[in-house]
Amino acid sequence: MLDIQNYTSFVLAILVFQLIPGAGTIAILNATARQGVAVGMAAVLGTLLGDFVMMFAAVAGLAATMKANPMLFQALQWFGAGYLCWMGLQLLRAPISAAASSAESTRSAWTYFRQAFTVSVTNPKVILFFVAFFPLFIQPQASALTLVVMMAHVTVLSLLYQAGLVLIGNAVAAHLKSLPSARKIATRLAGLALIGFGIKLAINNR
Repeated sequence: MLDIQNYTSFVLAILVFQLIPGAGTIAILNATARQGVAVGMAAVLGTLLGDFVMMFAAVAGLAATMKANPMLFQALQWFGAGYLCWMGLQLLRAPISAAASSAESTRSAWTYFRQAFTVSVTNPKVILFFVAFFPLFIQPQASALTLVVMMAHVTVLSLLYQAGLVLIGNAVAAHLKSLPSARKIATRLAGLALIGFGIKLAINNR
């Protein structure tokens, strides 16, 4: 397709990348479990926008700029690590009860959109991933349009996968609502996962 080489491998690589659980996945599932499909999709849109910003930055050469300015790269990493740990602590401290669920319903979809976007856009390693990923499947004579098509592939496939994740997550959450202990465990595990991702990012930043 256009100047994309090994097209099938390109599509499969995107799908494999999506299947690897990360902080964005946790943010999407957390939003879905707390307030349902609509809010979960808001988190998906936040993640997609963050990924698009990273792809655009990679294509625009921001990765090269960050390599030339290591302090900028490290500052973004530390901010991202801190934000993930903060989100995780919020989940660990959140009370799990009917009253808490009622209070949670007052939070807007915009809140979860913003959280998912921040999680996505504060991981500068994603830029480096796309810098390494795109050249594997693009022919030397390719035009700028080819990069646009590749970015569109990543966005559409990510949307389909993450939308499916929201639907499955919502179905699971519906069953957990009748089991307060299971809901509490799931919330705490999500918090620990976010803190784990934050710590891992911080360690890699050393």
